[in-house]
Amino acid sequence: MIDLKIAIVSDTHLGYSRFEEDAFNQANKAFTMAASMADAILIPGDVFDFRFPKPEIIAQAIKIMRPLIEKDWDTKIESFNGSTPIYTNLPILAIPGTHERTAVGKENPLNLLSLAGIVADISEGTVILNKNGEKVAIYGLGGISEDRIKEKLKELDPKPVPDMFNIFVFHQSVYEFLPFSSDFLKLDDLPNGFDLYIDGHIHNRIESTAHGKQFLIPGSTVLTQLKESEQESKGFILYDTQSKTYEFIKIDSRPFIMKTIKFTEADSNSIYTKCEHTLVNLIEKYMDNKNSDSYLKPIIRIVLEGTIEIGTTTSNLNVRSLAIRYKDDAIIDIDSKLESKELQSSINNIREGKLDNMSIRDAGTEMLKEALNKLNFDKNINVNELFEMLDTSISKTTKKQEVTESVIKLFDQDETNIDTKNFETEKANLEVDSNKNKLNIDENSDIVNSEKEDNNDDAEEDKSSKKYRGQIHL
Repeated sequence: MIDLKIAIVSDTHLGYSRFEEDAFNQANKAFTMAASMADAILIPGDVFDFRFPKPEIIAQAIKIMRPLIEKDWDTKIESFNGSTPIYTNLPILAIPGTHERTAVGKENPLNLLSLAGIVADISEGTVILNKNGEKVAIYGLGGISEDRIKEKLKELDPKPVPDMFNIFVFHQSVYEFLPFSSDFLKLDDLPNGFDLYIDGHIHNRIESTAHGKQFLIPGSTVLTQLKESEQESKGFILYDTQSKTYEFIKIDSRPFIMKTIKFTEADSNSIYTKCEHTLVNLIEKYMDNKNSDSYLKPIIRIVLEGTIEIGTTTSNLNVRSLAIRYKDDAIIDIDSKLESKELQSSINNIREGKLDNMSIRDAGTEMLKEALNKLNFDKNINVNELFEMLDTSISKTTKKQEVTESVIKLFDQDETNIDTKNFETEKANLEVDSNKNKLNIDENSDIVNSEKEDNNDDAEEDKSSKKYRGQIHL
């Protein structure tokens, strides 16, 4: 039998604004290496970071792909039975991801590459590759909204092709790795009978099984989320369809280090000193390679957790000035989640129901009043009225719990983000919908659902599911 090797390069996110140059360079490295090692290239979605990329970003994709279409490939596309035509017989296959998804009937940026014959968009169809008589069948399903994916799979009912090695490639959240929504696909929901399952969308590498067969996620080629799981090397998967084995091929990519520092009743000086000491030690690990041609300034994220002493506020810490001080040595992100012990104790008391003889309403009102006083809000603010705004919009079945959590959310905000002059703006952000009994608070949260038709943000995170952070993404 003839071996047919497939390079799986996923989630390049060309145009990602924070690390745009990295996205281009690392995608270029991945595709260049893939073309030199593989008989075909398979892209499980999110070539682009936006559904409507700028012309210069589309030009980046063409620059990367041009050498690939100029290669003399032994493998060719023999047939494709999808609903939309393809315009090349070269084995450069792709499906659109959630970042590229547009409304039904509108072209997405991957369509443009497919119309130009640069890639073959194989979504919702089976493509058959042929390398000197060795054939592989691949069924592709582009990213769609999570609430429609199960219905769509039933509608399409993908089937393997007899007497061939069969691959099912898609771009969705999977519940076993992102346990945030019952809408997410489970491994058992995937169509049966395929020899290999490949998913994009999640940005760290995952190896598992579905229906007793291999299930692989290669991860992204560029850092996008500064999460613990993204400290691993970036690259792509090279899969051998004859031996049914694979290896992960690393590419040169910008290093990312994440470090959590915990404090107990610490003062501002000790927090600053320890933060700087940790930062310097991490930077020094990369200084030896600073003069090499392959050197890339590392990305360092430091997370501060725990409590600060009474009388110290988070606005007094000044730790973020370290990012400016050491900007020539690293790209630095400092995330402070520190709380005062006094405040943390009050919050814990509420959560544990330790309120003595006070009602939940009275305790919450008093805590709100104290917080506003500490932040120098206008003394004329009617605290009871403000609390009532929070209270009346919450369903009675879970009223006690949700009133408490609403107050806690307000306290959990970084004090430096609250401007006393903008109280009316803050108040306006509390939009009460009495018909739905729903409280909408604009707090720039990372609670997102990338699978809604008009939302291209990265999914996978929910503030109510912090315990899963660092394991995944999107």
